[in-house]
Amino acid sequence: MITMNWLRSAAVLTVMLVALPAGADVKLPAVIGDNMVLQRDLPIPIWGTAEPGESVTVTVGEQSNSTTTGADGRWLVRMGPLKRSGPVAVSVVGNNSIDLKNVLLGEVWVCSGQSNMEWPVKLSNNPKEEIAAADYPKIRLFSATHTVADEPQADVEGRWVECSPENIPAFSAVGYFFGVKLQEMVGRPVGLVKSAWGGTPAESWTSREALAADNELQPISERWARLLESYPERMKEYEEKLAAWKEAAKAAKAAGEKPKRRPRAPLGPKHPHRPSSLYNGMISPLVPFAIRGAIWYQGESNANRAYQYRKLFSTMIQDWRNNWDQGDFPFLFVQLANFRDRKEMPDESDWAELREAQTMALSLPNTGMAVTIDIGEAKDIHPRNKQDVGVRLALAAGAVAYGQGIIPSGPMYKSAAIESEKVRLYFDHVGGGLSTEGKGELRGFAIAGEDRKFVWADAKVDGESIVVSSDKVAEPVAVRYGWANNPDCNLYNEAGLPASPFRTDTWPGVTVENK
Repeated sequence: MITMNWLRSAAVLTVMLVALPAGADVKLPAVIGDNMVLQRDLPIPIWGTAEPGESVTVTVGEQSNSTTTGADGRWLVRMGPLKRSGPVAVSVVGNNSIDLKNVLLGEVWVCSGQSNMEWPVKLSNNPKEEIAAADYPKIRLFSATHTVADEPQADVEGRWVECSPENIPAFSAVGYFFGVKLQEMVGRPVGLVKSAWGGTPAESWTSREALAADNELQPISERWARLLESYPERMKEYEEKLAAWKEAAKAAKAAGEKPKRRPRAPLGPKHPHRPSSLYNGMISPLVPFAIRGAIWYQGESNANRAYQYRKLFSTMIQDWRNNWDQGDFPFLFVQLANFRDRKEMPDESDWAELREAQTMALSLPNTGMAVTIDIGEAKDIHPRNKQDVGVRLALAAGAVAYGQGIIPSGPMYKSAAIESEKVRLYFDHVGGGLSTEGKGELRGFAIAGEDRKFVWADAKVDGESIVVSSDKVAEPVAVRYGWANNPDCNLYNEAGLPASPFRTDTWPGVTVENK
């Protein structure tokens, strides 16, 4: 006789069986799928899971390669480089078969960082016109879903789609405009992998092993250890404040008044600011997908720790390169734009120090920087002009990744020489000459003597150098340019690209003690 208990047990078993994955089936990570772009000219890793001991054969174009899954069910094959662009057939065969559709060979770039990388096309300049024109079937888009993880993950939710007016509105504007210009420059399909999260610091995107290996970065882990230890108590306090706020908000609404701001939840285990949490959840699942390089727009969340960023940023870049195991792949980044109110007199600035820390990363091989000191917005940390950002990153890519004989950036400070009461400055990337691009006399230069008190300076172009002086400083020892949150500066090269802010001194800044 069939009893009710037997029926309940059978129902539970059925649910469990449905919920379990079919272990015998070959499965691919989300980043390997229909509509993707595979990187040409480099070995192509294809990987996934299947039944332990299962034989798996991968075919890409005319190449085939086989392997046997390990005891953990994982497998990986590397296909030889394919030196062409355009469509390619991809299949994976084990106990089941997967035929990937609409796959192209071309150029693949990871687009990562915080909100200015995540910022969508629909919120950038001229959104209606840009969206309507976004018909680029050979540009493909992948968006990694926001994912926080304690340990490195094997997969992340996302899918490849063709670039079209329907698919582009929510995609990264910087990534998109970079991709459009890049395709124009190299004439190949472009794959853009967006993995970004607004408001996040660089340590979230760096692996635990890399952070632990450097003594200078230990304060980050130590600070978070204290936060996690106190989290239960802070969470209890937050819940009490939240309950009180809800009552107060309800009363305020009933009285026709605006409620006070909702209390913020405390930083804790599942917060995207936790070190390594986004590397684990949103970068690790992309490794070792073959890429040409990465573009990065981040730094705002680390500006109050700019001196620490000198080490942190370069550590993160090297960490990605080590884990991808593709050598020193091109890594291009955006220097922070101008932001906040302007000041009448020269002053210290955490944002200027962060820009300096970013510039220092150019000492690493195969790096490039897009300067955006002229296209920010004083009142908005998210400037809408993402078009120029993307184009400037693409110019850097042309020089760094593709060996094109183009000027990759605006003037970059090289050296200084004191000439009595004047200081002469020399630059790289002069690009045919120094200019103000029709914006009047040179602005943005400050000069100081041994007293370290900066005043605005007179600056004049003299060939490929600039001479700086002030009648208020008889014996100058230091010059700064664009050294402010939102500087009034106008040095360009003849290619129309702005000079990077810089300083000739190494005097301690306002963030030197911040860890």
